[in-house]
Amino acid sequence: MKTYDWIVVGGGITGAALAYELAKTGFSVLLLEQYSRPQNATRYSYGGLAYWSGNTPLTRQLCEDAMSTTGYAYAHYHILSQELDADIQFRELDLLLTISAASDPQAIAASYNDCAIPPRLLSVQEASELEPLLNREAISGALTVKHGHIHPEKTAQGYIQGFLRAGGEMQITQVLQVLQDGVKTTTATFHSANVVICAGGLSRQLLKSAGIPIKLYFTHTEIIETPPVDVQLRTLVMPANVQRFQLEAESTQVDELWNQPGNEPVPPILDAGAIQFQDGSFRIGQISRVLTDPLALVDLEASEKWLRKSVGEVLPVLENLPGTWHHCLVAFSSDRLPLIGNIPGFESVHIFSGFSNPLVIIPPLAKRFANFAASKEDEIITQLSLHR
Repeated sequence: MKTYDWIVVGGGITGAALAYELAKTGFSVLLLEQYSRPQNATRYSYGGLAYWSGNTPLTRQLCEDAMSTTGYAYAHYHILSQELDADIQFRELDLLLTISAASDPQAIAASYNDCAIPPRLLSVQEASELEPLLNREAISGALTVKHGHIHPEKTAQGYIQGFLRAGGEMQITQVLQVLQDGVKTTTATFHSANVVICAGGLSRQLLKSAGIPIKLYFTHTEIIETPPVDVQLRTLVMPANVQRFQLEAESTQVDELWNQPGNEPVPPILDAGAIQFQDGSFRIGQISRVLTDPLALVDLEASEKWLRKSVGEVLPVLENLPGTWHHCLVAFSSDRLPLIGNIPGFESVHIFSGFSNPLVIIPPLAKRFANFAASKEDEIITQLSLHR
């Protein structure tokens, strides 16, 4: 039976990008994904590229990796579209971060001062001119900054096609167990020198079943997706005070709670936002729930009602658009930095997951990981290792 240099588990944009870079570096690579059309965080992502948001030396470096030395934003994505021969629908648009009517605009703006490119504070009038669909009564102002955007699912597919052209192999099968020399799936056992887990919110459970403990967590994230509609949103709208980051920090205080299903360390939150894709469809959301069982069920009807009401307060015309509720798992770590590298005590097993600002930093980090795997030193990868 063939033995690969690398098996990559997970076909979202994380696994697809990493598999592509590993194959391009010269490794023999097998990519495993359990669904022919993944139902993962990539599938339901907003597609935003927050290159402006780095607020520490490390996160600024990660964001700058996606830009050229001349400072032209998203140069990597212009090149990537040509390199993959794929229409990833890259564009630049205005991000509008809404400030609730009860909040102090100056205080909220100050919380972004450490960003590589601090967003500009807008009055209610200026925000409404930038985004006419806003409910002026619901806000006390907004912040704005130029933001990149791609179609995440098309980008992941572009990576997979590039990976296959580079000689990589792919199988649609569910991984049941991670082994020291490969993986066992529903269809076969595949052997490799290295396994890297890019399974997002399922990564913790998958590694736990192999007796491998890891401090990687997940939220149950919920959105509404609409078909193409005539309504036109000019900007990508998100709240300036994003609750998700606080929820992630609070929910990881007691790691033992995550070892048993049925726990809910903190209550759910809702960050009311919306993005319209180039075909006219919307993704509206999002609810984040911390349920320690990856297979936990939620009340679809109550969730959809909560989503529509909350988004409708900011963007009234979107509240009753036809659309379908969707749910996926989103992985995160305890410090908002991804977990990258081999797992202590399991030298052939690696992790590449837990991205809080994923789309802008996954491509350059996938390239760095592949070079690192080829025995090239990389201080960024070292800083993101599980040994940190």
